[in-house]
Amino acid sequence: MSSGVAARRDAKKLVRSPSGLRMVPEHRAFGSPFGLEEPQWVPDKECPRCMQCDTKFDFITRKHHCRRCGKCFCDRCCSQKVALPRMCFVDPVRQCVQCALVSQREAEFYDKQLKVLISGAPFLVTFGKTGTPEAMVCRLSSNQRFLVLDGDSHSEIEITRISTMQILTEGLPPGGSARASGMLLQYTVPGIEGEIQLKLMAGEDASASRRLATAWLVAMHKAAKLLYESRDQ
Repeated sequence: MSSGVAARRDAKKLVRSPSGLRMVPEHRAFGSPFGLEEPQWVPDKECPRCMQCDTKFDFITRKHHCRRCGKCFCDRCCSQKVALPRMCFVDPVRQCVQCALVSQREAEFYDKQLKVLISGAPFLVTFGKTGTPEAMVCRLSSNQRFLVLDGDSHSEIEITRISTMQILTEGLPPGGSARASGMLLQYTVPGIEGEIQLKLMAGEDASASRRLATAWLVAMHKAAKLLYESRDQ
């Protein structure tokens, strides 16, 4: 990919919406696949009462809109300001109690697991059902749109073209629990009929590389949940 194309793909701009300042991709097509669209606010005339506690709004009890769901609440039910990176907000924004809890849980992905995915990890990678495993480093691109695989060869898979993703596990000795050992996914490529299978397997030893690969798989499992949620929006 040329540096010019890469620069356009990563370019961002600052925009102001009714909900606050947002740092969004210059081109909508290059947005994060984990992102959420900013919701339409429930019109003021359609919410005379708090949509959580049913308190009536008046000159003293003001209404506030949750930036994540767009519903109307009183200050008591919508007082928290929480980071919302999935909508590209620059600063923490006002959210209702329920949405704030969801955003706080997602913060771990953006603060920790996303960094693990972008840093990458070593795997034995098999393209197709009969391919030969190849040692490669798998990572998420910095703009979160591509799965990048580097070894003797180089491949990029667009995240939005992944149709299914399954984490493979293996059992531990009695008393232990299953741990992630690999990932199986199906994806499509423009101009090619049908789906292509990709299999990633962590090394079998107990080295630091194996631990790094396991952490990457756990982070990818969380990413898959966010991806499917964004698609179902």
